Amino acid sequence: MSQEEEIQENLEKKEVRAIFIIMGLSLLIFVIFVVSLFYGVGEIPRQTVLDILFNNGGSRGQIYVVKDMRIPRAICAATVGAGLAISGMAMQALFRNPMASPSTLGISSGAAFGASIAIAFGIGTSIGGAPMMAFIFCLITMLAVYALSITRHGTPVTLLLLAGVAIGSFFGGLTSFLHFIVDAEALQNVVYWTLGSFDRCYWSAVRTGVPIIVVGVIILCFTIRELNIISLGEEQAESLGVNTRRVKLTILLGTSLTVGGCVAISGVIGFVGLIIPHICRALTGPNHKILAPMCIVSGAIFMMLMDILSKSGVILDSVIPVGVLTSLLGAPFFIYIMRKKKTEFW
Repeated sequence: MSQEEEIQENLEKKEVRAIFIIMGLSLLIFVIFVVSLFYGVGEIPRQTVLDILFNNGGSRGQIYVVKDMRIPRAICAATVGAGLAISGMAMQALFRNPMASPSTLGISSGAAFGASIAIAFGIGTSIGGAPMMAFIFCLITMLAVYALSITRHGTPVTLLLLAGVAIGSFFGGLTSFLHFIVDAEALQNVVYWTLGSFDRCYWSAVRTGVPIIVVGVIILCFTIRELNIISLGEEQAESLGVNTRRVKLTILLGTSLTVGGCVAISGVIGFVGLIIPHICRALTGPNHKILAPMCIVSGAIFMMLMDILSKSGVILDSVIPVGVLTSLLGAPFFIYIMRKKKTEFW
């Protein structure tokens, strides 16, 4: 057997293994989803939760807590996790940069500012103003970061990160400025978005935010073949007939929709788009046809686990915002990647 045939055989084995992993994780999503319903507001026995799921019992109050509070919260957590993970994957492939993610490039901060404006001033409350404003400012932020970091030689890592930090800090400052000009009730709602939490995820959030995320994820999935080629370099991609300009705009649109919908639901939850794609890439390899579904299921599982940890009272008696937990986990992981890739910065 030649070396090329051996490499091809190893790749095929790795893809088959990845497919089985994805199938197993897909089943695990259902298990974790049910487990997440055991935790939350109100003390409800686990057997009662199961009875309520199968319409076999439970008081009116218990039914309301499970079906109208815990179930939509779990749906939102799974959707946001999947959306942030595949967005991070797409951005890392587009910029060919392992450090790229919605949080590190300031995109989440821009989306949070847009949602905060809608919440603080009641913009479009009847037509989903928060998701709409989050999407608009998410797109503005991404275009600004891309415009500031692009050069005739590509998008250098240093410029990309510096532009993301600068733009993210700017929108973070604008969000903080809102704290001083809104009333107490609006201030409480705005602070909620900056922390990142699923505490207020009801069926209304599912109806307004989840469809936007799903549309964004579908758009990104349509670019999977091109992502495999673009990750080799723009010049090689163009020589193979890929319209890189169209692909970039498609990825920018899909990522803006996805991240905007996520921020509109839960606020700023950082580092998920950084952590999950790297873990999945280590398990499945760089092929985005396998990597994309892997990121979707892994992101959903990770976020639901974080939500269970946040509301279970394991760390503190009170509920901890999910954004705090992901930052505590993501920051050390970010530092690890920086040290591993430090030669690229100098």
